[in-house]
Amino acid sequence: MGRHGPATLAGGVKITYRITQVTMPDPSHPADPAEPRWPDDPPDLLALLPVVYVAWSDGLLSAAELDAIRQQVDALPWPDPAVCAQLLSWLDPAHPPGPAALEELRERVRKLPAGSAADRSLAELGLELARHAGADVSDGPWSASGARAALDAIEASLGVVGQEAVRGLVGAAAPGLGAPAALPFDGAAMAAWLRLPHRKVRERVLALLAEPALQMPLEPSREEYRARVLAAVERLTEEEIGALAFPAEYGGAGEPGQAIAAFETLAFGDQSVLIKFGVHFGLFGGSVLQLGTARHHRAYLADTARLELPGCFAMTERGHGSNVRDIETLATHDPERDELVIHTPHDGAVKHWIGNAALHGRMATVFCQLRVGGEEHGVHAVLVPIRGADGAPLPGVTIEDCGAKAGLNGVDNGQLRFHGVRVPRANLLDRFGRITDGGRYESPIPSAGRRFFTMLGTLVAGRISIAAASVSASKTGLTIAVRYSAARRQFGPEGAGEVPILDYLTQQRLLLPRLGAAYALHFASRELIERYTEQMADPEAPTDESVQRRIEVDAAGLKALASRHAIETLQACREAMGGQGYLAANRLGRLKADTDIYATFEGANVVLLQLVARGLLSKFGDAMGDLKLWGMVRYLAERAGTRVTELNPVVTRRTNSEHLRDPDFHLAAFEYREERLLGSVARRLKRMIDDGTDSFEAMNRAQDHLVALARAHVERQVLEAFHRGIGAAPTPELADVLRALATLWALERLEEDRGWFLEAGYFEGGKARALRAEVNALCREVAPCAVQLVDGFGIPDDVLGAPDGLAATHPAE
Repeated sequence: MGRHGPATLAGGVKITYRITQVTMPDPSHPADPAEPRWPDDPPDLLALLPVVYVAWSDGLLSAAELDAIRQQVDALPWPDPAVCAQLLSWLDPAHPPGPAALEELRERVRKLPAGSAADRSLAELGLELARHAGADVSDGPWSASGARAALDAIEASLGVVGQEAVRGLVGAAAPGLGAPAALPFDGAAMAAWLRLPHRKVRERVLALLAEPALQMPLEPSREEYRARVLAAVERLTEEEIGALAFPAEYGGAGEPGQAIAAFETLAFGDQSVLIKFGVHFGLFGGSVLQLGTARHHRAYLADTARLELPGCFAMTERGHGSNVRDIETLATHDPERDELVIHTPHDGAVKHWIGNAALHGRMATVFCQLRVGGEEHGVHAVLVPIRGADGAPLPGVTIEDCGAKAGLNGVDNGQLRFHGVRVPRANLLDRFGRITDGGRYESPIPSAGRRFFTMLGTLVAGRISIAAASVSASKTGLTIAVRYSAARRQFGPEGAGEVPILDYLTQQRLLLPRLGAAYALHFASRELIERYTEQMADPEAPTDESVQRRIEVDAAGLKALASRHAIETLQACREAMGGQGYLAANRLGRLKADTDIYATFEGANVVLLQLVARGLLSKFGDAMGDLKLWGMVRYLAERAGTRVTELNPVVTRRTNSEHLRDPDFHLAAFEYREERLLGSVARRLKRMIDDGTDSFEAMNRAQDHLVALARAHVERQVLEAFHRGIGAAPTPELADVLRALATLWALERLEEDRGWFLEAGYFEGGKARALRAEVNALCREVAPCAVQLVDGFGIPDDVLGAPDGLAATHPAE
């Protein structure tokens, strides 16, 4: 037999699948023309017909179980021993009835009137059949004492749910799963709201993503892929998308918020296009804009905006990844020729994983240790030409291709080695430190450490952009997986058809809390972008260092949380789609591979989380990046003496739904966790330092504690942003569905960390169990809205889908 059905995949594209079922003959029971036949119709016998059919239909009973049923049948008060013997032959494990005989038995049941049979047990159905056939169930064998009980006992021996077995036998429809009605809201209205701010820029980028030039083939060679990605970036350049953050006089719009909005939207498409675009305009162009001065802007920004000067960003070294402060590439000032000599002293100092370097980059922003007049002045950035107009490496520059990668193979990552390459002194990006005409070094920031962190702080847009792109990647995966789960049908209640796999709790658990997290991170990233653009609104205005420092810390934390969420969500989406999730056309495989590096881009997540913790332990002071903790000792002492809020025993025990769904309870729990972790890690570090432990070693021993603190802090911030987003919803309907989603996400986070809350005494065991039940209930409530919620992400079908089309058939699983 065959079964057909519709399914919807990426982009809402409908497909038809066919699953073929083949019934194979059982070699252990060959067809036997002498197989037992159901006795002619003594009415009293019909009461046993349902249980006899069910006993054989699934073939799951052992010989011992069948023998026990035969004994119960044999003990009944039968008036006709011959009929009883014939009946018992139907329960002989050595001579089972064949498929044709069972089908005949089933048809007999279905032809007999049985009233509202679907609501009855097997025993009740049997008595109903016997009564309609003329049996006297008030005076016959079934009226005898214990006979009905025996019939019930036979049914119990089968180990089935009687009503479900009856529905399967008579072909009655099963009752629905009872999912609640969807909360009423308009997915299109949600999408229109979420495109704010910078709606026009987002819609321009979405239109470009739908063009063939920005859609990549499924299986390109590396050479073709890189060429196609370069052409895509050129197309974006034609539309002046890349230079949005640059000043208007250099071909831009002076709008950093628009630039991040464009980057966030590009992340719905091919990630190699996104990253190559970001390397040139965001990292290379951004370094010239943020670390250079007016003469650098005049010399380079216009050409960068037109992609006439393809650039790269050479910070990472083979031996130094996150530890930028200790990179080893040298930039030595030669006073006689007034030049900087760029040199790679050994293999560990080779610039590694440099995007745009292997093929297309012509100039690099190279981060080096600056030496002037024999003195070290820390890390600075220097513009170094690496290729000529013909594409060949310039003298003294060695370029190697990093080769195939786990993902992002459309980006030409390379290695750069410098052999005494000379560049003019003017190539030093000298916003925070310059070399005078007399060959002296001077800086408005006297401390080398503070100068270093100030310089890196200006590049915070990269972390914000990766956080926003991670959220977009999560939205893409969730849209594909949720739409598929709502259309794909499998299994179902006895007597009914298959049901959407989104009706299953395991599928809901896999996807819906992550859907809530995607919305939560959406609001958190938009708030951070707004704060950043407000700070950048007037480049000439005095910088509020405390505001800037908090933005840096928040960007580090959000990037770590959002990129981890993307990685875990895309894996969950892949699993949720079964075999279809493994199909290249459905994008999840490439998305998983391409976004995995986001845990490392712009700082490894575990390092960024420690930066967040140091910020909390130093009140976001200058010492937050200092592993030696000198600037934290006073605050550690202050925190160590701080008492955590007293626990309310009523709150620790309350398990009613109203309390568990209260947003004030969620926020209080998140705040308590953060406060307690901050105080306890402060006491732990102070104790070690007081005992003479080196501060570096103390931090190392407490790393797990610091990371837990940072995650708790960022999750609390994200929850608050989600609540503010709900408050800003343009209609009550949108607010209501977001409130349900926020409750689901918050409770799932508390459930995930219930071990900590139990250890801390914030929960008692009953409350932890109640959380699990409440999350399950919320999953059932949110599920009917899930498709509309992913529609609310506003990803058009022609952007979501793959250009080569989707599979025409669904494989049997």
